Amino acid sequence: MNNSNHDPHDLEQFIFSEDTLAAANAEITKYPEGRQASAVMPLLDLAQRQCNGWLPRVAMDYVADFLDMPPIKVYEVATFYTMYNLAPIGKYHVQVCTNLPCWLRGSDDVTAACKKNLGIEFGQTSSNGDFTLSEVECLGACVNAPMIQINDDYYEDLDGITTASILTQLAIGDNPQTGSQVGRNSCEPTGGLTTLTEINIRGSGEE
Repeated sequence: MNNSNHDPHDLEQFIFSEDTLAAANAEITKYPEGRQASAVMPLLDLAQRQCNGWLPRVAMDYVADFLDMPPIKVYEVATFYTMYNLAPIGKYHVQVCTNLPCWLRGSDDVTAACKKNLGIEFGQTSSNGDFTLSEVECLGACVNAPMIQINDDYYEDLDGITTASILTQLAIGDNPQTGSQVGRNSCEPTGGLTTLTEINIRGSGEE
């Protein structure tokens, strides 16, 4: 759990670390007094990060108590959203978007490359514990489809070859380039801007 007071594999107890506690209190201040339950999603994320990428029930219970919420309300959130993992995951969580825009742009090839390179299917973790492979819905990078998310990083404009290269680099401890794999600038067309290529800023007093 990355908890300074408890063994990382101890699922019988959980408390926020000093740093996580500070971050949790900062999240709560974003909401009106008495509305601290509104912070449940960011606090679950903080708990999950402290628990090496997953949420044991004891951590959800702790968040419920921290926010003065019935535990069932916290379970409802954690089981509804796919960004919360209810079982341990690998060092690298490979999330493949197979929603329509990514599928139309070749997510089947990305999926095949992931399964072949990692030797696992969706919902499984590699035998060495390094990779967990998941199928997910839209991750909001449709313009640069197909794409995958690995931990907190997006990899976009993929094909089977670039996907395999990214996974291989991670497996040997390298840091592959994030974002577009074809040199695209942000969400611009691959050939660069074709409209609004100049920005005219009028100073005060100008007509």
